[in-house]
Amino acid sequence: MKIVPYFALAAIAAISVGLASCSKETPPAAAKKEAPPAVAKKEVIKIGVFEPLTGANGAGGADEYDGVKLANKLFPEVLGKKIELVVVDNKSDKVEAANAATVLAQKEKVNAVIGSWGSSLSMSGGPVFAEAKIPAVAVSATNPAVTLGNEYYFRVCFLDPFQGVVGATYAFETLKAKKVAIIREVSNDYSVGLAKFFADSFVKLTGDAASIVATADYNTGDQDFTAQLTNIKQFGPDAIFAPGNYTESALIIKQARALGIDAQFIGGDTWDYNVFLDVGGQAVEGAVLSTFFANDVPINKTSEAFLKSFREEYKKEPPAVAALGYDAYLVILDAIKRANSDDPQKIRDALAQTKDFEGSAGSITINAERNADKAAVFKTVKDGKFIFLTTVKPQ
Repeated sequence: MKIVPYFALAAIAAISVGLASCSKETPPAAAKKEAPPAVAKKEVIKIGVFEPLTGANGAGGADEYDGVKLANKLFPEVLGKKIELVVVDNKSDKVEAANAATVLAQKEKVNAVIGSWGSSLSMSGGPVFAEAKIPAVAVSATNPAVTLGNEYYFRVCFLDPFQGVVGATYAFETLKAKKVAIIREVSNDYSVGLAKFFADSFVKLTGDAASIVATADYNTGDQDFTAQLTNIKQFGPDAIFAPGNYTESALIIKQARALGIDAQFIGGDTWDYNVFLDVGGQAVEGAVLSTFFANDVPINKTSEAFLKSFREEYKKEPPAVAALGYDAYLVILDAIKRANSDDPQKIRDALAQTKDFEGSAGSITINAERNADKAAVFKTVKDGKFIFLTTVKPQ
């Protein structure tokens, strides 16, 4: 139905009245005919999408948004109201992230928020959402600080302390590594945090404080890693842990192979993007990563439905964070239903009570720290594709 703007209705009514007063054949009563009632706008529930759609993390944000859009298309209403996605681009920048969060909270007055890709960006927006008392659900932000001390931030993914431990355990037990080097994206809170959790766990497993033979740093957007890799090469590590952004990580592996470094590369969930494969090419064959979801091993009915719908909608394979974006939307939808309300505070309280919710990337129970207890999936790159290796559950 086309809705005519208010000023157009007013103009039509004025013209009608004017014509009526000029006609001698029109009774005076006709001039007092009531104007047609305004068309009421259907009430909506607003869910903010808080993602980096441009900048260094743009591909990650776009992948999460794909999952959210799919869920919104399949489940567009709740409590008889349409769900409207309000999308803001935080531009992969901490300052812009705080500004984008302010737009959602103060201007758009959303009922809940999904995002952001990148723990640093989530942490920038977190105080804004807390002050406005609007619940936010992080999709793949794994740094513990995202939800720490913020009663309004939740997440549907595992945390870096867990990811660091399982990564170190895989390196020690499966790869039989005794010496490991670490390359950190020092401008990225996620990378720095995950590197520390990995290193602490690996040292504990080996019982050798010198088992981390070298640590090198770089900044987001760097392209040349020759100096860091040349320094690492002299220590002859069995494995290199490089938990950074997908593009830089692929370049690091590519340049390492060109320098003759044949150590096994291990990474985290930020490698789980087609961009990593495209940039790295043949060099990233055999790389191992921990992540959230495996397309080749659906784990429940929701996984199967998600995979089928995503492939039909986008004509491609879903990255793991798309499954989590889908789940974040469904978790909020479920909270609204259980709260029987679109009030942000009631949604927040219902989110805190989420238990055994079947998501496409596994069952979701929100614990007392507003985090999800989730298993990790290990993949490797084979023939230019991510291939499932194993699943590790939290103990």
